[in-house]
Amino acid sequence: MSVNITFLGGSGTVTGSKYLVHHEDKNLLVDCGLFQGYKQLRLRNWTPLSVAPKLIHAVVLTHAHLDHSGYLPLLAKEGFDGRVYASRGTRDLCRILLPDSGHIQEEDAEFANRHAFAKHTPALPLYTRQNALDTLPLIKTVEFGKTFSPIPGWNATLSRAGHILGASSILLEVSGRRILFSGDLGRPDDLIMSPPEDPPQADTVLIESTYGDRTHPTENVLTELAPALQRVAKRGGVAVVPVFAVGRAQALLHAIHLLKLKGEVPASLPIFLDSPMAVHTTQLFEDHPGEHRLSRQDSHAMTHCATMVNSTDESRALASRHGPMVILSASGMATGGRVLHHLAHYAGNHRNMIILTGYQAPGTRGATLGSGAKSVRIHGRDVEVNAEIVQLQSASAHADANQLLAWLRSMPQAPDQVYVVHGEAGPADMLRSRIKQELGLRAVVPEQGSTWPT
Repeated sequence: MSVNITFLGGSGTVTGSKYLVHHEDKNLLVDCGLFQGYKQLRLRNWTPLSVAPKLIHAVVLTHAHLDHSGYLPLLAKEGFDGRVYASRGTRDLCRILLPDSGHIQEEDAEFANRHAFAKHTPALPLYTRQNALDTLPLIKTVEFGKTFSPIPGWNATLSRAGHILGASSILLEVSGRRILFSGDLGRPDDLIMSPPEDPPQADTVLIESTYGDRTHPTENVLTELAPALQRVAKRGGVAVVPVFAVGRAQALLHAIHLLKLKGEVPASLPIFLDSPMAVHTTQLFEDHPGEHRLSRQDSHAMTHCATMVNSTDESRALASRHGPMVILSASGMATGGRVLHHLAHYAGNHRNMIILTGYQAPGTRGATLGSGAKSVRIHGRDVEVNAEIVQLQSASAHADANQLLAWLRSMPQAPDQVYVVHGEAGPADMLRSRIKQELGLRAVVPEQGSTWPT
């Protein structure tokens, strides 16, 4: 019988990655992500999957970012009780991200109910912190490069993908077919993460396309970040930096540390990391030395170059401080979390600055800010935006189009089929076209919910 893939997410968008592999009477889910961004995408999180969770026999995760792992608590809540296979780094990060995701959803629902701006009464979280905690025992760690069997007769092998701690590409072998899932591929020149490993031979490849229509600038994050921080420090303002708690926060901390060492940013400029998730993630770098470029000394310095803010009282107290200062806070696209309170407080002052550090999915507040909008809606009200908006172009943790093609080109043999996923329509189709024209491979951008052979 054939091996098919149903694209339950990550198709035509960068969020909600879920790829259901079906053979005979068995189902395996590669990634289990939340949809983010546009409301119509977020509403998909509330729509039941086309396959009952109890009929999914196993899950394998490429990495821990919520658009790849954040649906797990809901999957388990609705009946999935199989194993979730992941690298040790991904397991460690899920222990941080998933409970925090449940907590934020509970907080947002409670805030909506308290201020009566929800359309549904009462507003409910998609899942709770306890739901997430109940999911964690399902995760079983596997080592990079060691083949394991998520389902009897099915084999899988993880290879390093760069991007963030624990990030993996997955080779799945089913009924004689070899299917390679790129996951989110890091950059070969990333400031802190090691480069992705070369891909193994496969018949079918699913490749991400976040930056499928562009190449990264030649300048690095240090040369982009330094003048921005110099400007805001000179005028005594506050820089609010929405960061992804996993990966981007640590890259920015390391960059600021290096800039202070070079004297390009005032050594006295106060830096605050206001995200318990990011604080805990930063501390993990010393536990995973083989996956990043940082020495033990660098990892230690990264954890001490900022004041780590854990409690909500400490977070609120930042509002009473005067600039200059820099506040790094999650989430990276300003979709939720503590950064919203900082944006609401500081966005109206022209002395202040909002630094966007990476890809902003359409429909997110980050994308609204990046477009130059004069107001942004936060917690049910319109907040005026007078702060300077800075969009960093060099801080992305994703491979660009040329790097994605180089990764494909380095396969030992050409695959039969390439599915272009995890990208908006434009970038995905541009990468598809280049794969066809430059590599001579069959490439398709699958539609949401469609089923294709391997």
